[in-house]
Amino acid sequence: MNRQQLRELQAPLKELYLREPERAVATMSARGVVCIEELTCRIDRPPGDEIAVISGLHPYAGGDGLTACSGDMLLQALVACAGVTFAAVATSMELPVSEAVVEATAQMDFRGTLGVSREVPVGMSSIHIVFRLRSKAAAEQLEKLVQLTERYCVIAQTLRNAVPVTFELQLLA
Repeated sequence: MNRQQLRELQAPLKELYLREPERAVATMSARGVVCIEELTCRIDRPPGDEIAVISGLHPYAGGDGLTACSGDMLLQALVACAGVTFAAVATSMELPVSEAVVEATAQMDFRGTLGVSREVPVGMSSIHIVFRLRSKAAAEQLEKLVQLTERYCVIAQTLRNAVPVTFELQLLA
């Protein structure tokens, strides 16, 4: 896709959202079925997708490493979002990028989630993203590309801004 094609794709949406801001709000969802006996959760996939993702404990929390770890899945979502955002911004800026790889790493102390220490926070303490690029563009342009990718990456901004998360109980009949 080139810059003009991207603009043509997004222009009607931008115009609609300017006229009717409420139409820009989408509800996204995910669903999983818990298997208590196996300490896993099967994540529902989009219709037509035959491959289910089974999430389980990370090996540092007692898992066997055969199931997806939700922490890894979070990093995968971050890499996916950063990668797609990067591609859109590079296209919009008309920058020549012949190869781009996005990598995310995170640090986490498992004493928090295992209840070993109340002083250790539950969750990741830092996340680092690296873009490995092959491009003939100027370094300043590539720096701007990464800055704009960071600015518009939905998952990165959601994590950075710590949106409210609520839990609710609903009993099944």
